[in-house]
Amino acid sequence: MLYDDEYLTRIEAIIRVHLPEWGLPPDAALNLMSISENATFRATAGAGDLVLRVYRPGYHTPAEIRSELAWIEALRAEDVVPTPRIIPTLDGRRLAEIDDGGTPRRMAAFAFVPGAEPQEGADLPGWFGHLGAIHARLHAHARRWTRPAGFTRKVWDFESMLGHRPLWGDFRAALGLDAPGRALLERTARVLKDRLAPLSQPGSFGLIHADLRLANLLAEGEKLTLIDFDDCGFSWFLYDFAAAVSFIEHSPVVPELKAAWLEGYRTRAPLPDDAADALDVFVMLRRMLLTAWVASHAETPTAQAMGVAYTEGTLGLAEGFLARRG
Repeated sequence: MLYDDEYLTRIEAIIRVHLPEWGLPPDAALNLMSISENATFRATAGAGDLVLRVYRPGYHTPAEIRSELAWIEALRAEDVVPTPRIIPTLDGRRLAEIDDGGTPRRMAAFAFVPGAEPQEGADLPGWFGHLGAIHARLHAHARRWTRPAGFTRKVWDFESMLGHRPLWGDFRAALGLDAPGRALLERTARVLKDRLAPLSQPGSFGLIHADLRLANLLAEGEKLTLIDFDDCGFSWFLYDFAAAVSFIEHSPVVPELKAAWLEGYRTRAPLPDDAADALDVFVMLRRMLLTAWVASHAETPTAQAMGVAYTEGTLGLAEGFLARRG
């Protein structure tokens, strides 16, 4: 398993060797913040405070990572949304390469931003109204931005999610999935493919964050800061809402979150009349994608917390989705 104790201990030691490239001493306080696609550490020494992301081996190419960082810098330069500043090395590199016993690992540093992820509760619909407006600003920027030469990011479409080239694994390999459950999800995937066709109109697809779930939002007072553009890529703009309700798709509060998000979005940009129905399709699509992710990323704390129960919840959602749309 990639993120076992041995790997994390080794990576921490390698990071310490490279901390002086950002002006921090090798003995700076270094704490693991999260493990998902990547391992993220916080380094603190005196007035210095950095968030260091070590990218998952084999997931993104260097060109893809540089493209992610280029979009972040463009968003900050145009003051589109609040997101942490990229901290280059002292010699100006935004993306550093570190050597892990002959295997190159890539690392980027960001300014530390205080805050905590919004919690489920009375305030969550309000945050989703705010998030809807943020997504509208992101989408407007993506539509008008002239991307730099060589810009490349993954495409999140049906084939890369549930089809023949899945980026996060095969949903049929979901934890605890039996033959009847597999048949149910296969039927759901076919219906999703059919429902996505009319939603794939000109202007419906573009560069999106694709992972603004609660864990990638930092609330501080009335401010909401966006972090972790690691999965940004080309997909349906409305898919961004589905990503926002990741891992809580089954919650009874989701209809209220959807209404708040739509209202917030429409304060900044128009949406089609059938947007609410379309969001339900994307939520089911995302849920099945994450069910595959939980199985293929079993070493991560998030996947371990979800386990077989998440697959069982997906089956329940699939039954309801087919009853309404199948």
